[in-house]
Amino acid sequence: MKSYSEFMWQAAGFVTSASLLFVVGCTQEVSSKPSAPATVKVTVAKPLVMPIVEWDEYTGRLDAIDSVEVRARVSGYLESTHFDEGQMVQSGDLLAIIDQRPFKAEHNAAKARLEEATARLAEANSLYKQAIAEKSDVNAQLTLADRRLDRVKRLFARKAVTKEEIDVTESEQLQATAAIEAANAKIESAKAGIATAQAAIETAKANIESAVLNLKYTQIRAPITGRISRRYVTEGNLISGGTSLSTLITTIVSLKPIHCYFDANEHDFLKYVRLAREGKRASSRDVKNPVYVALIDEQGYPHNGHMDFVDNRIDVNTGTMRGRAILANEDELLTPGLFVKLRLPGSGRYDAVLIPDSAIGSDQSEKFVYVIDKQGVVNRRVITTGPISHGLRIIRSGLDGSEEIVTRGLQRVYPGITVETSNETIEPVASDLPDNYVPVPKEKWLSRTMAKIPKGIEANAERYRLPQSRTNTKAEKE
Repeated sequence: MKSYSEFMWQAAGFVTSASLLFVVGCTQEVSSKPSAPATVKVTVAKPLVMPIVEWDEYTGRLDAIDSVEVRARVSGYLESTHFDEGQMVQSGDLLAIIDQRPFKAEHNAAKARLEEATARLAEANSLYKQAIAEKSDVNAQLTLADRRLDRVKRLFARKAVTKEEIDVTESEQLQATAAIEAANAKIESAKAGIATAQAAIETAKANIESAVLNLKYTQIRAPITGRISRRYVTEGNLISGGTSLSTLITTIVSLKPIHCYFDANEHDFLKYVRLAREGKRASSRDVKNPVYVALIDEQGYPHNGHMDFVDNRIDVNTGTMRGRAILANEDELLTPGLFVKLRLPGSGRYDAVLIPDSAIGSDQSEKFVYVIDKQGVVNRRVITTGPISHGLRIIRSGLDGSEEIVTRGLQRVYPGITVETSNETIEPVASDLPDNYVPVPKEKWLSRTMAKIPKGIEANAERYRLPQSRTNTKAEKE
């Protein structure tokens, strides 16, 4: 058992420890009292107000203005082809030759039929002249017969001739009259022969023209200037021509200029209509509004053109309006089928209020900014935003440009708090698109440049000289 003295020392230790704990607790209680709040520092700036043009962005697809399926207009064996696959061809360049021998024979036969018809016409003319001469001779005989009959009748009245002589004379007159009718019939027959021969000549001439055309069609030429595709049929094959099911030889697409098709939704379409009615932006149906185009791997918008067409109704399946732009494509970089980014003026030039996206807060469906009043108190302001321009967000409503808004430190403020501010200036980023535009003037309009089909080989004998086929060259060597 512990002694009395040991017990007393333990009790004294407990009392001392309790006293120390009480003193420490009081000290911690005093030190945990809240101190005065520190002042919140934020960066503020005035919104940037500057004249801009909003450029709406669309995804477009390039398409050739002219696209031709090269097919033969006559049937026959494909003798040779004269183009390099995938290369540029000019309008009128020779592409292929169909065996010409059957068509040359047809042409020669047509010329022979013309000569035959010409000979028949000469024969008919001779018969006509002969019939006219015969009629003149018969007319003389009829006149003589009439006179003889008249004399015989007078003599018979004086009983100087017999009845038999009158009958003979009347018979001669009837024979002359019948000869006149026969001569007239020969003349009509000769006229019919002349008409038949003339018709045969015209038919023969038409056959010659058809044979010449068919012979010319054996040389298949490029109807437009553009890039040609591969061969779909090789030499030696029998190809059909002259119908919608004719054999496809190759295809050609034009490159300069080129079309770009895109679709605008109903909201954008109605916006353009209302802007046109308010006189803020002319409709692309009435003027050639400029457009800027970039390929997927390009920085900026290096290709420019103008609007060329707007459809007449909304597509009921997609709810969009089809638009079309035209671009010069002088460097031939734009290729049919490529997707591009297209920028079209979505407004007229106006003074826009611009702020950085970092200064905008979101609260469910609302966008807001913190505005600092003259006393340094933070107020919340609901805004309506637009697209990005010059690296800044366009503010449709809620700000007029005279306010000071919080640009840095939004997480540390809330409405009603007083803050300490430091100022900065909002600077725009250089844009690849202009801040103003005018419709493209008429003298700079791009138009459809469909290459004309040459009138014939005779127009330029050297250019359209028929090259020898490989078959003919081999025969000459042998």
